[in-house]
Amino acid sequence: MESHPRPAERSGAAVFNACFAGPHSQGFQPMTDILMPKATAVWLVDNTSLSFDQIADFCGLHPLEVRGIADGDVARDIRGSDPIVNGQLTREELDKAQNDENYRMKAVVSAHAELFKPARKGPKYTPVSRRQDRPDAISWFVRNHPEVTDAQISKLLGTTKATIESVRNRTHWNSPNIKPVDPVTLGLTSQMQLDELVKKAAEKKARDDAKKGGGVLAPAGEAEAPVEEEPEFTPEARERRGAEPTAASVFGSNED
Repeated sequence: MESHPRPAERSGAAVFNACFAGPHSQGFQPMTDILMPKATAVWLVDNTSLSFDQIADFCGLHPLEVRGIADGDVARDIRGSDPIVNGQLTREELDKAQNDENYRMKAVVSAHAELFKPARKGPKYTPVSRRQDRPDAISWFVRNHPEVTDAQISKLLGTTKATIESVRNRTHWNSPNIKPVDPVTLGLTSQMQLDELVKKAAEKKARDDAKKGGGVLAPAGEAEAPVEEEPEFTPEARERRGAEPTAASVFGSNED
C-alpha cells in the first residue's frame, strides 16, 4: 500500500500548491466586510471542519495565514470570535460550507449598513429670515454678472431656476419691491465664494468666446475705399525763346 506523507512532512512547494488550490490559485486579493477577521478565523479553525480556503475566503485572509493559525504560529494570543453570535454568519451558511468544500460562505449584510454610506449633498440651506432677500440677490446677479448661469446662481443662493427666471422677466410676485443688492451684504454667501463663482463664470465665457472664432467682420458697404495716389508733379518744359539769358544781358555789362 502506497503511503502518503503527513502534512507536516510535505515540502514547501507541496504546501504552497495545496493552499493555493481553488479560487486563490490566480492570485490573492484580501477583502472582507466582517469585523475582527483574525478572531473569526481562529474560531472557525477551532470549531468547524471548514477548509483553509473557505476560512480564508470568508475572513479575507491569506490561506497560508489561516494555516499558520491552525498550527499555532499566527494569532496565538487572539481569542476566537463566533461569527454566528455576533450576527455575521448564519447557521445555514456554515452547514452548507461544511457539507461542500467548494462552497463559499457569504457574510450577513448589516441592517444598518446604509447608515454608514456618505450622505448625498443636498441643496444649500438658507435661513427662513433671509429667504425673502434672495430675489434681491438674484436681481444683482442678473444686472451685474449676466455671464453667471442660472445653475450657478441656484447653487450659490439655494434657490430655483423658476425663481431666477421670474426675477429676470419681472414676473415675480414682488417685482415692484425687488432691488439689486450684493448677496454678500445680504449675508447669503461669503465674499470668497462670490469671487470664485464670478471668476469661474468669466473664464467659461472667455473660453466659449474663443471657440466661436475671431473678431466680427465689418459690413461690405462700410469697407474703406482705396486711397488714390496723387500724381507726381512734373514741371512743364519751358519753351526756349532765343538764347538763354545771361548775367550780362540782364544786369548789363560793366563797360556801360
